[in-house]
Amino acid sequence: MTTLVTAAQISQLRRKIAEPTDAIYTDAVLTTYIETYPHLDQWGEEYLDAWGEVNSEWEPTYDLNAAAGDLWEEKASAVASKFDFNADGGNYTQSQQYEQYMKQCRFYRARRMPTTLRLIKSPEEGRINGTDEMWIGNLPESG
Repeated sequence: MTTLVTAAQISQLRRKIAEPTDAIYTDAVLTTYIETYPHLDQWGEEYLDAWGEVNSEWEPTYDLNAAAGDLWEEKASAVASKFDFNADGGNYTQSQQYEQYMKQCRFYRARRMPTTLRLIKSPEEGRINGTDEMWIGNLPESG
């Protein structure tokens, strides 16, 4: 499957996570993170159609803030073992790196794109027990 993620999106994500080179995160890894968050395009088309197939009319739109939040959380977990301690009359604070990474994680997660949910009314009108009865969802059931 060919990727729909552009070099510009990868570059933008690199800036969001403060990783200007591919020394830690390769383009392929960042592409995987980006592809985790497909989103409605400007025309309201979803990534997948009603049958679970890739929608050919969808314009590639991804939530880079959600991907950045995941990456900052991953970076925080890598430094979570750092802690503050006192030794030889000095105070050493190493936990600040973890705290800053988690602040960045919360910052980007707070800026995620709004999510959508498709609701499907069931049963369909005119399909109640195979009859043509009108279905109104807030009426009490007949007895």
